[in-house]
Amino acid sequence: MQKVKIIECPRDAMQGLSRLVPTEDKVHYINSLLQVGFDTIDVGSFVSPRAIPQMADTVEVLNRIDLSTTKSKLLTIVANPKGAQRAAEFEEVAFLGYPFSISETFQLRNTNATIAESLNRLEDINNTCLAKNKKLVVFISMGFGNPYGDDWSPSMVTDWTMKLNEKLCVDVFSVSDTIGAATPVIIKNVFDDLLPHVSGFEIGAHLHAAPNEWQDKVQAALDAGCYRIDGAIHGLGGCPFATDKLTGNLPTEQVVAWLNKQGYDLGLDMNALAKSTLIAQQLFS
Repeated sequence: MQKVKIIECPRDAMQGLSRLVPTEDKVHYINSLLQVGFDTIDVGSFVSPRAIPQMADTVEVLNRIDLSTTKSKLLTIVANPKGAQRAAEFEEVAFLGYPFSISETFQLRNTNATIAESLNRLEDINNTCLAKNKKLVVFISMGFGNPYGDDWSPSMVTDWTMKLNEKLCVDVFSVSDTIGAATPVIIKNVFDDLLPHVSGFEIGAHLHAAPNEWQDKVQAALDAGCYRIDGAIHGLGGCPFATDKLTGNLPTEQVVAWLNKQGYDLGLDMNALAKSTLIAQQLFS
């Protein structure tokens, strides 16, 4: 039975909300997610609170969540070396995630850096990870297309992924559909080009989709051999720097139910997932 890693992303679900979610509610929700058995939970970010006000309390959240009865690992997003240094001080954090865009335009919009500057940042962030026993996860942003007129192709995704693996020995990547524009054909083409080159490291899919489009997108990723899938309960979220109208994440509870029916090995506690789904409904309604 094929194993599929499910990465739950409450940070991505909450970061674009206009209403600030109280810290106590975030802690309660994340503690419930920690009981489900997700491989990794993306819980917050170490970026300027002016850029992402919703994540200004990440330090307090990390100090208050309970990791004593979970196998899940925590990931936080960083956008520069200073944020990485702050994140790496927390024993609770296993992964530092950096959004590396293969679109020059979006890299500037998302991290206020060019691609060349972003490469230098990544090297510094990776050095921090090595020094602090953390693992770097690189999100290949704009991995399934480019709405800004910059060059894009599946081979660009492959070239950048392999370059970063060879230069920095990064061994976890998540190819990101930042604006939800990827079709199943594009998703399959990207992974068909990329995965034959991959040896000894992990490739995931961070897909965004409208409510009725997620199934075909996930199927395309699986058909191409990608078995690490990011989602967020109720399909909330998206990148606030990409478009004015956010396209949501994959709805974790629906994806999990669908994958279970197909016989994939997810290793999740369905009762705990149901409780988290109810909390999310109450929290985000």
